Amino acid sequence: MVCVVKTAALWVFVSSVLAKSYVQNSTYYNPILPGFHPDPSCIFVPEWDDTFFCASSSFNAFPGIPLHASKDLQNWKLIGHVLNRREQLPRLAETNRSTSGIWAPTLRFNEGTFWLVTTLVDDDRAAEDASRWDNVLFKSDDPYDPSAWSEAIHFDFEGYDTSPVWDSDGKTYIVGGHAWKVFPGILLAEADLETGRVGEWEIIWNGTGGTAPEGPHIYLKDGWYYLLAAEGGTGLEHMVTMARSKSIHGPYEANPANPLLTNANTTNYFQTVGHADLFHDASGNWWGVALSTRSGPEYLYYPMGRETIMVPVAWPENEFPIWSSLNGEMSGWGFPPENLEIEGPGPMITKGDTISFEPGSTLPAHFTHWRFPISDSYAISPPGHPNTLRLAPSKLNLTALNGNYAGPGGQTFVGRRQQDTLFTYAVNLDFSPKSLEEEAGVSVFLTQNHHLDLGVVMLPANSSTAPFPGTNHSTGSSELVPQLRFRGISYVPVPDDIVVPVPEAWVDKTLRLEIKAHNMSHYSMSAGPADALSEMRTILDVSNAPVSWGFTGVILGIYCTSNGYDGSTPAYFSQWRYIPQGQFRN
Repeated sequence: MVCVVKTAALWVFVSSVLAKSYVQNSTYYNPILPGFHPDPSCIFVPEWDDTFFCASSSFNAFPGIPLHASKDLQNWKLIGHVLNRREQLPRLAETNRSTSGIWAPTLRFNEGTFWLVTTLVDDDRAAEDASRWDNVLFKSDDPYDPSAWSEAIHFDFEGYDTSPVWDSDGKTYIVGGHAWKVFPGILLAEADLETGRVGEWEIIWNGTGGTAPEGPHIYLKDGWYYLLAAEGGTGLEHMVTMARSKSIHGPYEANPANPLLTNANTTNYFQTVGHADLFHDASGNWWGVALSTRSGPEYLYYPMGRETIMVPVAWPENEFPIWSSLNGEMSGWGFPPENLEIEGPGPMITKGDTISFEPGSTLPAHFTHWRFPISDSYAISPPGHPNTLRLAPSKLNLTALNGNYAGPGGQTFVGRRQQDTLFTYAVNLDFSPKSLEEEAGVSVFLTQNHHLDLGVVMLPANSSTAPFPGTNHSTGSSELVPQLRFRGISYVPVPDDIVVPVPEAWVDKTLRLEIKAHNMSHYSMSAGPADALSEMRTILDVSNAPVSWGFTGVILGIYCTSNGYDGSTPAYFSQWRYIPQGQFRN
């Protein structure tokens, strides 16, 4: 009873404080980082012009570990990536399985240095194989300079979601989630971050009983060590929990009001809420970030995967923090004044793309590959083809060897995250294939075993499955001709392959390929001549359920492949456009 009364009193306190803050313009919208931005870790750094920085996990994507910055908590800009050079962590090239790669990072700032602690996971290895967890840390004295981020410093821990802690006595620790299939628990060890040496790991908390206690962070406040964690797994039972102790070593007492934040067993559009972090602003107001999936409890259509959300948090002295409920439209503490003056090469998170691949330019900072790219496969404005991006074909296609591994040859693919429920993505393609199975096109790419592709490919004429929409042309010839082919792969059913001949009038002309999300559950994939857009035709409408899966989110992009044959014809892409057209938040 005492606990109930105390909690009710705290809610009265929170309500009164937040009501006063609502006088300011504090309305904002979730997610704050839409699209493939899971496992957020955010900090406020007064020493860097009162700037907020957020890192998120990237799995097999490269550049990896994107960093966003904001000065007003409303406008977020991509300022770079922690993992931006092959030599920093060469083993990313060897990962096998779509759920492998860079798992949750923790971003912290201490005594002039930025630290990023994370885990490179080989998720194909057995749960009891300690080698599946390669825990690493990076450091930098300038988050805006890619070259300032160090090469990986490795340390031993049979687990993941590692996070650094600097104690008031000068000691440094790392806290992490143990491999829960071996035994669940939150562990702590003293550490030397400069060398990666760690002491003996000790169990400090086992969670509240939910599956997989993980994602721990420790905050020293009011003489208490507050231990934040995630439980329930990263699905519909996900939740944020907390415990505290007077000693960093424990024992830790669970918050009687746990969970602090969850949307489990609700009809809210935002589900899978968990894996959180806490930070305060210049006024001392606290905020919480976490991952969430816009799926509703049906959990069927969520191609953008796990995204970053933010809620206001009240943290009274000597009490556990109280998190506001998560919704698409939020109100909370007053924001700092709007400020768009942020360094860095990337776009604001809400911006679309109008990219012309001008001579002398480089690939935009938000463009993404799957593992390390073969640099010679990409050329901007090559001789004779100004304002294009030339892709040289990889022998492997987007599925690659087995849907999980790609080997050292890599895959010629580059894209950008889907960050809007509704959008139009389109590119021009100049491609003249000459041999069997040479292919170039566009993809809705989630992972190697979950993608939907529309490409121009050289195939026998008699391999067509239907005439091009609006025509009735068919042939029994085995002559090789350019065809438009849709095909997909997923763990859930996908439509059968569609192969239609490129109309003769379009052969050797520049084509326009388009992907459009016209509702929350389906994409349309279309093609037509670039100089006559009125002739664009939809090849198919396809559900996004096949790319609603796992840990990542959709990347919209372009590819070029010989599909295992010896073709070498390059493809030239131009007039890259991504047009945001709406967000669903409820």
